[in-house]
Amino acid sequence: GLIFYDTKVTVMNRVLNATVQRTADHAAPEITLDPLEIVGGEIRSSENSYFCQAARQLGCVPSSQLCVKLASGGDPTYAFNIRFTGEEVHGTSGSFRHFLWQVCKELQSSSLSLLLLCPSSAVNKNKGKYILTPSPITYAEEQLFHFFGQLLGIAIRADVPLPLDLLPSFWKTLVGEPLDPDLDLQEADILTYNYVKKFENISDETELEALCAEIASQHLAMESPDCPNKPCCKFTYLSLTGEEVELCPRGRHIPVGWENKDVYAAAIRSLRMRELQTPECMTAVRAGLGSIIPLQLLTTLTPLEMELRTCGLPYINLEFLKAHTMYQVGLMETDQHIEFFWSALEMFTQEELCKFIKFACNQERIPFTCPCKDGGPDTAHVPPYPMKIAPPDGAAGT
Repeated sequence: GLIFYDTKVTVMNRVLNATVQRTADHAAPEITLDPLEIVGGEIRSSENSYFCQAARQLGCVPSSQLCVKLASGGDPTYAFNIRFTGEEVHGTSGSFRHFLWQVCKELQSSSLSLLLLCPSSAVNKNKGKYILTPSPITYAEEQLFHFFGQLLGIAIRADVPLPLDLLPSFWKTLVGEPLDPDLDLQEADILTYNYVKKFENISDETELEALCAEIASQHLAMESPDCPNKPCCKFTYLSLTGEEVELCPRGRHIPVGWENKDVYAAAIRSLRMRELQTPECMTAVRAGLGSIIPLQLLTTLTPLEMELRTCGLPYINLEFLKAHTMYQVGLMETDQHIEFFWSALEMFTQEELCKFIKFACNQERIPFTCPCKDGGPDTAHVPPYPMKIAPPDGAAGT
């Protein structure tokens, strides 16, 4: 927390350029994707998704081949080249950026089960934010989480911000920071947080009975074995994936009473914290990330800085974009149609601006920092900077 973000980025960039393993004389690995597999936007099976098509083909490529120098200048070096079956694409940048954008869309859809919409978004808190799906994983899923980690590292080296919306708890666990049992639970699952708080704040047995009766009316509780008409809860709770789990051995047979209500509340809290940390999935993600960038770098970054470096800002700053725009062949910033252009963009919503950026350079977000701070023409720009505005190629006309 004592070091400025820009300083950390400078150090990080030096380390990344010093750990390059694929030099210019080695050909880039190439993968072939079939766009027809995902035609119509509906992926029939997860195996056809770009994510799984790429994971299968890159699984055979040594990770050293994906460790390239940081992107800068004209057409930068990317971790791999992409060929789309039946499509003619010039250069490597456009298809690479389109691939990363499409993969993020797939990860945050129902076609892949690696990410889960956080329960809080059901009640409009952290709407559209995701967490890793917490469940025991198969070997095939472990490989996919490993590839997901590699993609995070590949995007950092390429300086292409990923349009991923993940909860802060993901970034905390990734950089090795402990979760806050109050704050992170509230962010991820406010309903469970409120449920636990109710049990923690009960002051007498009458209140406990009333609470159990309320829960019973929502089909979460059963009748007490000692007193058949008296509703009570058992030591079970629903996991994030919707299964009923026992909070302790033989939990289904243990009723919640005045003496053990705090134990019950603590058990639910620790179940959720375990699910948010998802050690098996996170180990695979970190292993994938560590095969592309040195994990020691994460010790200097806060969770928010790691998110900024990987995903950029989810909104477009027009002033920043203006500062990194070049006008070509006699155009000036003061030309009337250029002024109209910026006025039009100022009227855009953030969603429309993201679509404009996607149209212009095939990615929705622009890097948060740029080594060309001064915006001078000779500095090494990180693509997609600078944005270039040129006169039309055709003959003069309206």
